[in-house]
Amino acid sequence: MRKILNLNKNWTFEMNGVQTDLDIPHTWNGVDGQNGGNNYKRTVCSYKKTFARPDFNLGEEVYLEFCGVNSSCEVFFGGQKVCSHDGGYSKFRVCVTSLIQDENELIVKVDNRANETVYPQTADFTFYGGIYRDVNLIVVNANHFDLDYHGAPGIMVTPTVEGNDGKVEVKAFVTGKGDVKVSILDDSGNVVASGNNGEMLTVTDARLWNGVIDPYLYTAKAELVCGGVVVDEVSANFGFRTFKIDPDKGFFLNGKSYPLRGVCRHQDRPKIGNAITKEMHEEDMSLIVEVGATTIRLAHYQHDDYFYDLCDKYGMVVWAEIPYISRHMNGADENAMSQMKELISQQYNHPSIVCWGLSNEITMHPAGEDRLDFHKKLNDFCHKFDPTRPTVIAVYMVAMVRNKLNYVPDLVSYNLYHGWYLPFFSLSGKKLDRFHKVHPTTPLGLSEYGAEAMPNLHSVKPKRGDNTEEFQCIFHEKYLDIIEERDYLWATHVWNMYDFAADARNQGGEPGMNHKGLVTFDRKTKKDAFYLYKAHWSKDPFIHVCGKRFVNRTGDTALVKVYSNQNEVELFVDGKSVGKKTGKYKFEFNVPFGKNTKIEAKSGDLSDESVINKVSSPDPAYKLTRKNKGSNKSWEK
Repeated sequence: MRKILNLNKNWTFEMNGVQTDLDIPHTWNGVDGQNGGNNYKRTVCSYKKTFARPDFNLGEEVYLEFCGVNSSCEVFFGGQKVCSHDGGYSKFRVCVTSLIQDENELIVKVDNRANETVYPQTADFTFYGGIYRDVNLIVVNANHFDLDYHGAPGIMVTPTVEGNDGKVEVKAFVTGKGDVKVSILDDSGNVVASGNNGEMLTVTDARLWNGVIDPYLYTAKAELVCGGVVVDEVSANFGFRTFKIDPDKGFFLNGKSYPLRGVCRHQDRPKIGNAITKEMHEEDMSLIVEVGATTIRLAHYQHDDYFYDLCDKYGMVVWAEIPYISRHMNGADENAMSQMKELISQQYNHPSIVCWGLSNEITMHPAGEDRLDFHKKLNDFCHKFDPTRPTVIAVYMVAMVRNKLNYVPDLVSYNLYHGWYLPFFSLSGKKLDRFHKVHPTTPLGLSEYGAEAMPNLHSVKPKRGDNTEEFQCIFHEKYLDIIEERDYLWATHVWNMYDFAADARNQGGEPGMNHKGLVTFDRKTKKDAFYLYKAHWSKDPFIHVCGKRFVNRTGDTALVKVYSNQNEVELFVDGKSVGKKTGKYKFEFNVPFGKNTKIEAKSGDLSDESVINKVSSPDPAYKLTRKNKGSNKSWEK
């Protein structure tokens, strides 16, 4: 049976001739890739590890498995180059059986330099360098489930629904020989169906994977049997579900309308970049669950296997994509295709994934007809390789609705920032309506929309570009109105759930960051706009007083904004009621205040409070000054 040995401990890292002992996951841009200037280290560094001969027998094979190395690498084992890999977000493996010695030296040369043949090279996020996900040693029988095909798990699980029953075909890929026996297990581990490789199995009265309502998972277990002995085994969680996307009525899950309202996610964290732990993935998911989202766009690359597992577990409907982004590079078609093959091969079994993203804002820079031709080729490949899921592109804000690329995929979503990069919120609604009129049979979504906000910046008269929490709230209130007026939108995704590093930026007084998150980069502060979405999406009762960080204010009266999913809110000023208001989501009160005035909002047993302090002049700490004010054009790097 296969054995998996983790190799994360005790590596030697070398940069510019200086060696450091460390464990992986690791990235070398966790600081300089987040502090602004667009001058972070893009170079070649090496990781070296020695380890003793693993326990394996004659007739077994040994594979190295890398779960994420950014962005290109060469792997040397026992002094010999055994493989190279281009693409920083996917898993890859290599067989090293013939090279195993009593003592083994593994060297990985990692390269995140500019490279016109590997995506991404132009985008609004930092391209970290390093071995930032797990490295494993896999020992398997000579007869085993395939480990050589694009990092795939060795089985493809294709479920369908027929009436009350679930049908499932498990297709196994085997290196060597043997018979494949398949078992389908429920979530208690009971076998509910069994058969052989490639047979259509039936699960009677199948329980559906039903999004956040009931994300029920089955397990497909495949055993490779040789001479009556099980020599290898793999398994994958899956779910029975149906979905359709109507160009007029939006997304349907299991035959019922299921609006996809959610967020985009970048994976990086302060100081460590992409080298994040399972606990950090879980924290990200817990916040997304709290806000009440039903969908996640995993931007702009393949995310960690563990996070796709969490999406399955918590019922998130997922848009998965490759980093074919911003600028078409004539010499990189093969790499984009390779990254798509890896994405689909490795993540095919996840019930959470409903579409494959071809590209993002690819018209930001000029290109010839080869860009359109490659989109058609990539689109055709996705349909052939996975006929069960549609394709989608995220379209640059200024791209015309009749752009030829909009005719290629099954689904289209626009990235719209009217009200932030450009004035006039209403233009976003008009753009969506125009597309829907021109392409009445193509489902349309909203793949990005957002505004910068720093929790320390505030204004009683918020305006576009001031980076205040207050303007971010106004921006998202406007867009929620746009969304709720348009039932035809198949999915909407806030940009972004979390602040993230973009080293070319200088906005909001903190260089190197994109501050459009509903939650800060360290995941410690939920901005007020987070609670606006929680009011619209979550069924967990809550009430939230906005402006807790906007303490010092001038004047005699203040606007107090309350977000809640309750229908009535009563406000108290220094313990005295100033009235009740009924409505939905947003409740506003103009109240008198003085020194350290206590504000409390109540709805039934729910309550929340803040303090407002009267001052004679505006607090300069709340204002984005010219000294630290960046250009909104920096996003177009």
